[in-house]
Amino acid sequence: MLIIIKLKQHRIMINTIKQIFGFGPKVDFAELVKQGAIVLDVRSKGEYQGGHIKGSTNISVETLNSNLSRLKDKNKPIITCCASGMRSASAKRILKSNGYNEVHNGGAWSSLQNKIH
Repeated sequence: MLIIIKLKQHRIMINTIKQIFGFGPKVDFAELVKQGAIVLDVRSKGEYQGGHIKGSTNISVETLNSNLSRLKDKNKPIITCCASGMRSASAKRILKSNGYNEVHNGGAWSSLQNKIH
């Protein structure tokens, strides 16, 4: 019995680590967008103006908390993106902690663009 409990704890720990580092189940970003997901670019306005995914919404990660009202439907899928994936990971945490149910870190906007087009 003790061995079974230890194995379950080990499996939970490994799955948690995989999720933290993005090694969980692969997300089909193209399918999410096709179904109406919001692509949320959390870079600065200047960075966004230098290039972005067509149809994406720009709210910088620094102003996200004060602009949550722009993201009205907490059940609609949201894909966050930025320049490298760091700010989009922070944005995902902010959104999840504010009750948004389906949030995915899309990483760098340029690679996300290739995945959805």
